[in-house]
Amino acid sequence: MSEETVYDEADIQHRLKSELPHWYYENGWIRRKYRTSGWKGTLMVINTVGHLAEAAWHHPDLAASYAFVMVKLMTHSAKGITDKDFTLARKIEETLMWRPSAESALDGTPDDPRYAYIKYD
Repeated sequence: MSEETVYDEADIQHRLKSELPHWYYENGWIRRKYRTSGWKGTLMVINTVGHLAEAAWHHPDLAASYAFVMVKLMTHSAKGITDKDFTLARKIEETLMWRPSAESALDGTPDDPRYAYIKYD
């Protein structure tokens, strides 16, 4: 395995602002808090992130409560933020925030609180 480039804080902040505006940098990690509508949504987020992390073989730290999941990424082997973290963060963001377009054959989740599971940005 080749040595990974570790980004400094200025580069991290710039990339987050331009690529992942809902993520932030704190204490050596890039982070995102996903708000859910309750336990069912929280478990769906955890399982989705778990699947993506396992497929990528790059594992975040997760913290969960009834109505949120905190995702924290850092490349442990490099002791900092690398392209692995940005790449996985983008995939997590893209997957969790995905909704069918108006032109899609898919209807999407009904606009009814009984079916809500995640709070979209």
